[in-house]
Amino acid sequence: MIRVAAIGECMLELTHRDERTLALGYGGDTLNTALYLARTAAKREIAVDYVTALGDDPMSATMLSAWQAEGIGTSRVARLPRRLPGLYLIRTGDSGERRFFYWRSEAAVRSLFMTPETEPLLAALAEYDALYFSGVTLAVLAPEARARFRGALASARSRGRLVAFDTNYRPALWPEPSSARAVFADFLPVISLALPTFEDEQAVCGDADPATTARRYAAAGVPEIAVKRGAHGCVILGGGHLVEVPVPKPVKAVDTTAAGDAFNAGYLAARLTDASPEQAARAGHGLAGAVVQYPGAIIPRDATPSLEQLI
Repeated sequence: MIRVAAIGECMLELTHRDERTLALGYGGDTLNTALYLARTAAKREIAVDYVTALGDDPMSATMLSAWQAEGIGTSRVARLPRRLPGLYLIRTGDSGERRFFYWRSEAAVRSLFMTPETEPLLAALAEYDALYFSGVTLAVLAPEARARFRGALASARSRGRLVAFDTNYRPALWPEPSSARAVFADFLPVISLALPTFEDEQAVCGDADPATTARRYAAAGVPEIAVKRGAHGCVILGGGHLVEVPVPKPVKAVDTTAAGDAFNAGYLAARLTDASPEQAARAGHGLAGAVVQYPGAIIPRDATPSLEQLI
């Protein structure tokens, strides 16, 4: 059994149905990847756990039940007394544009790896074959927790574990791009698989093209990089070889929410079962293509292709 831990933040999601009605759900980049990885690799020997901190409230309990129903392990979710998860609201305008409003400064995940309830989660990371996190994970961690987390990742990579990372830059979470750039650069030496989106790298580092992004990661010691370019496919760099992998079958996108998260899930599922990087990229494209044909981050379970269908 291949054990995977996705580390990050999942928040409560409120979506406007009309001026007086809101629908309650949940969302988070690393949780999206964990969910699609669990679904896509359901017939494979891959077990996915989510590592985070929630409150002791009913909404946190509802999230846990939903994740368990998706086959995601929740034994590494700390429940903090008198704390709550973060919250965001989505407001859609008349022309279809979406605006996001966040309440997360006091979220339980802000204490991750820093309290008696959450410190054991850090030691537990050593038990996994693969670790996955994102720039959002790094943004919500306190600086001391971030340093502890980096140490655990460095130890994991030194023992041959897969350490995968997606920049997933969110400007609202950082004082300025240079702050994110410095933190990301500090973590690059402990990463063995990078799954960045080119637009994020442009915003943070000013990269001119995807090849520049890939070579910058490689120069920092990352052995395998897949730079996502949305509908334009991706660029892979590994072993000194730069390869473009186009989207095999273009689709009409209804909603691109979680497209990158789904690509990461497909790529990871394929690589963890010994597919080549090119096969993994095609699996990522196929899963992302399925996800963008539905509104919202989480599509119906029966619409999610299996890894056997993707490769």
